[in-house]
Amino acid sequence: MNAGASKPEADPPPIYSHHRDCMRILFLSKRRYMGKDVIVDRYARMYEFPFQLARRGHEILACCLSYGAAEEGRWAHQASPGTLEWRSWNLGRVVLPGLARFRRETLAAARAFRPDIVLGGSDIPHCVLARHLAACLGVPYAIDLYDNFESYGQARLPGAVAALRWAARGAGHISCVSAPLSDYVLGSYGVTCPVTTLESTVDRDLFRPADRAACRKRLGLPSGAQLIGTAGALSAEKGISVLYDAFGLLARDHPELHLVVAGPPDPRTPPPRGSRVHVLGSLPHAEVATLFNALDVAVICIRDTPFGRYSFPQKAYEMIACGVPVIAADIGAMSTLLHAFPGALYRADDASDLAEKLAGQLRRPAPVTVPIRNWEELAAQLEQGLQQALPG
Repeated sequence: MNAGASKPEADPPPIYSHHRDCMRILFLSKRRYMGKDVIVDRYARMYEFPFQLARRGHEILACCLSYGAAEEGRWAHQASPGTLEWRSWNLGRVVLPGLARFRRETLAAARAFRPDIVLGGSDIPHCVLARHLAACLGVPYAIDLYDNFESYGQARLPGAVAALRWAARGAGHISCVSAPLSDYVLGSYGVTCPVTTLESTVDRDLFRPADRAACRKRLGLPSGAQLIGTAGALSAEKGISVLYDAFGLLARDHPELHLVVAGPPDPRTPPPRGSRVHVLGSLPHAEVATLFNALDVAVICIRDTPFGRYSFPQKAYEMIACGVPVIAADIGAMSTLLHAFPGALYRADDASDLAEKLAGQLRRPAPVTVPIRNWEELAAQLEQGLQQALPG
């Protein structure tokens, strides 16, 4: 990734035959996110933004690169009154030829599609490619930062961070998943375009209160116990060990207390052993809602790291939408979201403080109530940013 690469030769200026209310948008994204297949599972931000933009009347061509083996091809998804077509290619075993092929195939598809604007997201390569393809096509582009991509492993590659910032500086609009990330981009990237905060949200038809006893029965969890737990990446980087340690501090004096975790395991931080610990593995997204409704208290583990302080854990809204009491690390966007609920925040990496907050919520449950925007509202705001990025 060379941020100083020469500017590619652009196609002749495009003919904007579409009104701003009906844009042709080229969307670039990786294929998998949080263990889910974006196209097949129709999962979260990388699916919802192009889908909702299509439902607002725009024509979307979504091109995905799969870093693992996945079915290549084309898929048309119903999203009237607009259109949504997905295309996907695999990276393959050799990185550079795989990236070159994806760039070549996507550019050919884009030239046939004739987009008005390019929207790149999901990681550093897709943001950089957005700037490159936009220059080739002679159209503006925007990027969507659903995390601080500088905290990803790919950011350790020489030139990767510089390339990301180069891509950001040329964008006509940037959307960020949290206010702290928006502030960081504005203060560190040297951007001049509008930067909008668009947090990830949830499907309220899926994440809503449900009968606790029925949810516990469905997951095989004890009906009469007090259950604390979480779902997501059970990794050291995300701070899962603080939940394990807090459970250990409470378990002796609370024999009715059980711990429930779901998500990809991390061998560096294995969960505690025992009959009062329930490890559910990776759950289908619908069953994550079942888990949250089964809990007495749900926990969001974050650490004060370049990832944690700029993230907006989607499970925060998922837990809140289910009506379960929530406790989160007092970091970044969670500090702002839960500032009116001091019993819902614990000092990051402090198992004793988390144990104290858990005990308080178990004694006197206090569910959090905050406004949650839906995907339609967020897509409408993104649409405005894309429209403003168009020339004229």
